[in-house]
Amino acid sequence: MTEVFRPELNHVTEAVIHAFDPNELLLGYQKRWMEDKSVLKIAEKSRRTGLTFAEAADSSLTAGTAKGEGGSNVFYVGSNKEMAREFIDAVAMWAKAFNKVASEVQEEVLTNEDKDILTFVVYFDSGFKVQALSSNPSNLRGMQGTVIIDEAAFHDRLAEVLKAALALTMWGAKVRLISTHNGVSNLFNSLINDSRAGKKRYSVHTITLDDACTEGLYQRICQIQKIEWSQQKEDEWKANLLNDTATEDDALEEYYCVPKASSGQYIPSVLIDSAMKHGPNILTIEAPKGFMEWSDGQRKAHVDDWCKRVLKPELDKLDTSHSHSFGEDFARKGDLSIFVPLGIRPNLSKYVPFVVELRNMTYEGQRQILHFLLEALPRKRGMAFDATGNGGYLAESAALKYGTEMVDQVSLNDPWYREWMPKLKAEFEDLNLDLPRHEDIKDDLSHIQVINGVPKIDKGKSKGQDGKQRHGDFAVGLAMAIRASWMDGAAIEFTPLPAKGELTEDDDLLHEQGHAFDQGCY
Repeated sequence: MTEVFRPELNHVTEAVIHAFDPNELLLGYQKRWMEDKSVLKIAEKSRRTGLTFAEAADSSLTAGTAKGEGGSNVFYVGSNKEMAREFIDAVAMWAKAFNKVASEVQEEVLTNEDKDILTFVVYFDSGFKVQALSSNPSNLRGMQGTVIIDEAAFHDRLAEVLKAALALTMWGAKVRLISTHNGVSNLFNSLINDSRAGKKRYSVHTITLDDACTEGLYQRICQIQKIEWSQQKEDEWKANLLNDTATEDDALEEYYCVPKASSGQYIPSVLIDSAMKHGPNILTIEAPKGFMEWSDGQRKAHVDDWCKRVLKPELDKLDTSHSHSFGEDFARKGDLSIFVPLGIRPNLSKYVPFVVELRNMTYEGQRQILHFLLEALPRKRGMAFDATGNGGYLAESAALKYGTEMVDQVSLNDPWYREWMPKLKAEFEDLNLDLPRHEDIKDDLSHIQVINGVPKIDKGKSKGQDGKQRHGDFAVGLAMAIRASWMDGAAIEFTPLPAKGELTEDDDLLHEQGHAFDQGCY
């Protein structure tokens, strides 16, 4: 029996999954797409998942709504005539389902650049219309309304079409891009990566074959074809789709939103080198041999001595006028636990003043060092912890002390990497990040590889300059610190009242008033 290719990808957060309901017209991911009212949104999708069908429903509602209630024209730009006709037919069907008063599908001739172009259109009683146009960018000039660019990655002139469409947003229009991927260097893929990096404001939706089936795609196919569904039939159907593709890369691109040629080191070495601007400044503590057999007091004293001798001098150097975030990657044995403070200057550039590496350190020892560091970290903005597995211990400890608004307890998975690794990469691309110069840091960052379309830490191990095992530990800690820098939390800084002998005359009056208040005199 031929081995079936099965990508291990999952893009749907379990909390938002909608179970299949045969009485509902739309599946969960179709509903989420319609409910997203962002001005700009993109869907990277598997083949034939019905997202264009959902967009037809939304277009019918938009064009069938009065102007004062948010209605507008809708213009559909597909890659061929057959797609245009199919979309407009779906709009007409939805108009009847929604009881919107609309005309039958009409054919019109649009004269543009001395050429007659056949278009399809449905007019609504609201005064608006849904019209399918060709992919010629000039067709959108003078128009006003929402623009849908379907199979955007396959448009020869996507940049020009998008330029014309975005001009319509000046007066409140919206733009939707829907497509299967067509290569890693395609503009469609670049827009998605820039959006995830925070450089563009598109809302990004990912719908893989597994995502769609989780919410009932194959069950809907069985319902329409009037055949009985079973999990075995669904598995066979999916396996056949994947095996019928020419290559594994084709399967990933067609059904799992992974553009071709998307592999290799994620952050180029030249960008890593340019970010390394100051001395190594890596503080390392390793549990001595037999550390577990020491008494509790001896272990605490050993760690406290290291904190005061090694860690405190670096903490004292921190600029108290700068905000700071904090990231952590957890390990107990073998790999390192990494603590990464991240300074944020007034101009919003970021820097890592030092790195703390803990090897084979007990849970309690890690907690002791963590709180020693965090207590001295000025103007704390946010903290992000690897809470996967046993890492939840330190994450919970910090959350209990500083509050959940200040502490993000992260379960590392593909959706998290997909969201935050592009933001990390953007810091390097914008030359906005200063790091300690050290071979181990560079090697750790090189462990970020694009695997099945997701930038994350590869499974390979490496050895540091000390000959001991590493696994991209700093890369995760830095990604956590970058994530924490986006948080809105802030610690309440405490300044004690001066002693009685240090008070000025005015301060003395305030002190007496405060004492009177404590005694209930106010």
